[in-house]
Amino acid sequence: MFPRRCGAIALALGALFCMACAEPPDREMQQAKGAIDAARAAGADRYAHDEFVAAEDALKESEEAVVARDYRLALSHALDARERAQNAAMLAADNKAIARADADRALVAALAALNDAHTKLEKAEGARPVPKSLAEWQKTVADADAAVQEARTRFEAGEYLTVVDAMRPLPERLRAIVDAIDALPPPPPRRRR
Repeated sequence: MFPRRCGAIALALGALFCMACAEPPDREMQQAKGAIDAARAAGADRYAHDEFVAAEDALKESEEAVVARDYRLALSHALDARERAQNAAMLAADNKAIARADADRALVAALAALNDAHTKLEKAEGARPVPKSLAEWQKTVADADAAVQEARTRFEAGEYLTVVDAMRPLPERLRAIVDAIDALPPPPPRRRR
C-alpha cells in the first residue's frame, strides 16, 4: 500500500510540474525582475558587478526561452536570475561597506599629506631666494585642495569607489613636493648690523 501511495504522489507531482511548464513562468520572471531592481537599488551594479550582470543575463535567457516556448528552461533561468540578483544584493552590501572604509582611509591619508604639504609650502614661500618650482608646487597643492573637497562631496553621496580612485595618487604627489621643499638649501644666515 505504501509504495502505491508514493507512486501516486510522484505521478501527481510530475503532472503538476508538467502543467506548470505548459505556461510561461510569469510569476517567477516578475520575481526575478523585482530582485534585480532591488539589487540595483542596493548598488550591485557597482559593488557586485559580475553577479549582477549574471542575474540580468539569466533573466534575458529566460525571456528568450519563453519566446522559444521552452517554459521549463524559462523557469530554470528565471529562478537562477532571482537567486543571482539576491546574491548580488548581499554581496553589494558587503563590498559597499568595504569600499566605504577604503574611501575613508584614502581621505584621511590625503588630508594628512595635504596638511604636511601646506606647512612645508609656507616654509618655501618664505625662503630667499624664492625656489623656481614654487608656483608649480602652489598649483599642485591648490589642485589637491580642490580634489579633496570634491572627494568629500562624493563620499557623502556614497560614491566610495570614485573617492578611492581619486585619492589614491594624491599623497605620493604631495610627498614629492614635501621632499623637494625639505631638500632646499637652508637660508643664508642673517648678518647683524
